[in-house]
Amino acid sequence: MTLVGVAIIGGRIYEKYFSSRFIKCKDGSKSFTRDRLNDDFCDCVDGTDEPGTSACPRGKFYCRNLGSKPQFIFSSHVNDQICDCCDGSDEYDSGINCPNTCVMGGNLEYRAKNFVSSIDSKESKDELLLEDLLHKSKGLKTVIVLQIVLFGCAIAFRLFCRREKLKRRHNH
Repeated sequence: MTLVGVAIIGGRIYEKYFSSRFIKCKDGSKSFTRDRLNDDFCDCVDGTDEPGTSACPRGKFYCRNLGSKPQFIFSSHVNDQICDCCDGSDEYDSGINCPNTCVMGGNLEYRAKNFVSSIDSKESKDELLLEDLLHKSKGLKTVIVLQIVLFGCAIAFRLFCRREKLKRRHNH
């Protein structure tokens, strides 16, 4: 029997814990029979008896997220018609079909291909940026040269005018 919402610990499921005839709450407060497991009624305050339902407010649901990173979500998010686990396991009884999107964030081959394509994309953007900078720097050089020439012309004109003024004074 595979239980929905039960964490995999040390490579195996908690099934041994839940396989006995009487099961104790993890906090030790009560024990209950197997038929009360995932029955949508919270017998244990810590949610031990409802790993796959939203019956216990403090309960946690384990998303296996095959192909990605496992995670715990609040059990109140189970069967709420919102896909919280990337593998859709939290919506097993809600009537909606959640696509498995785990592969997009956890599959190493996908991530490697995505990383390589993002590097290629970045390199092409960097090349375009470099070409744009070179083009702008050539334009900037032209502007600087023109400003120097204009400044030189202004100084030359000023000196010429001054010289003419001095010539007129000497001639009078």
